[in-house]
This record gives sequence, C-alpha cells and structure tokens, in this order.
Amino acid sequence: MGYKILIVDDDRELLKMLHRYFTLKNYTIITAENGVEALEKISVNPDIILLDVNMPGIDGIEVCRRIRDIVSCPIIFLTAKVEEQDRVIGLLSGGDDYVLKPFSLKELDARIFAHLKREERLHRRTEQRFYGDLIIDYVSKHVQIKGEELEFTKLEYQIIEFLSMNPEMVFDKERIYEKIRGYDAEGDSRVVTELIRRIRKKLKQYTEHEYIETVWGIGYKWTK
Repeated sequence: MGYKILIVDDDRELLKMLHRYFTLKNYTIITAENGVEALEKISVNPDIILLDVNMPGIDGIEVCRRIRDIVSCPIIFLTAKVEEQDRVIGLLSGGDDYVLKPFSLKELDARIFAHLKREERLHRRTEQRFYGDLIIDYVSKHVQIKGEELEFTKLEYQIIEFLSMNPEMVFDKERIYEKIRGYDAEGDSRVVTELIRRIRKKLKQYTEHEYIETVWGIGYKWTK
C-alpha cells in the first residue's frame, strides 16, 4: 500500500497499538507524543494524520491550525469526548473527520482508507475551469483571480470544487456537507454556512461577482 501515517497522541500505549496494527497493514508509521513533536515531524509529508485533540501544551486543534497551510493531506481528530461546538471548531481549523475514543480499529482503518482513496480521486483530476477572471485548477487545488492566488482552507476549497463542478445546480447544506466530509461523517452541516461566508469574503477582495449564490429556503449554487 505504501501510505505514510503520522499518528500524534500523548498515550504511549495507544501509539504502540496503532503502530503495530497499521504496520501489519503495510502502512509506514511515524509517531509523535505531543504537539511540539508533531510540528517537527510534519516534514515527513504524511499521506494522512491521526491527531489527538486533548494533549498538554499545544493541543490538536492548534497543531491543525499551524500545519493546515503547509499540508493538504486528510487530518482525522482522535478524541475521548466532543461537543457539537468542538466539532465545528475542529472542522474550521482544517480537520477532516472525528473518531471518538475508544474506537474500533477496523472502523478507524476503514475511515483512513476512505479518506486516502478520496484524495487519490481528487489528484487524478486534470481539469481546469475558467469563470471570467477566476481560474480553478483541480490538480494543484489552486484558485486564482486576475492572476492572484487565493488562500483557502481544505474544506473551503472542497466546497468551491464541488459547487463549481456542478454549476447552476442547487444543493442544500446537508448535501454539501456529505460531499466534503463523506456520507458517514459525524458533525453539524451548519459549518457549511460559515465556510461559505469565509469563501465569499475572500473572493470579494478581488471581484464583485457572486460565484456562490444563496437560493433562499433551499441551499446554494455556483453561478458562472
């Protein structure tokens, strides 16, 4: 398989168990016991990151915020307890999924596999699309307006990609949430509203065109 997983958790016994299990699954495993060590090891360019939320010092949410601009791989939070607001904060910080402790190794393995395959499908796309002054490169996952490259978080970009690849089609926020997070994702689709607000704010710095239009009472659509 050859995928590389960075596992970050302050529970040494859990790290050992996950290391043994995923090594047998032919993954390359790199471990870190705290946030500082995780930041040091991010240079290994993992294909996916398992990140404990509740660590002393630099917690998982802060680690995610610091690395999200330099890594695009999926990040799965591991946590013993999470409230609705915690999920929203985690997703907005750049996380892709949550797995609650204690968890089934088979379920975690399945989630990792699903995220990795989703990434592969995205990387195979070779298409660019042009919407006036806006260019979306689906290979490099870059968005430009008038030659200026815009900075989007992973979830923000995924919303842009999904809506722009289905122009003029209206999707409710639950459907958008499913597409960017997966059908078995746990969380709150209301995060989509905040993500779209952020996308619009960034686009508005360069254009007055409203690329993501609100269809009141229904959802959102991409306009050309």
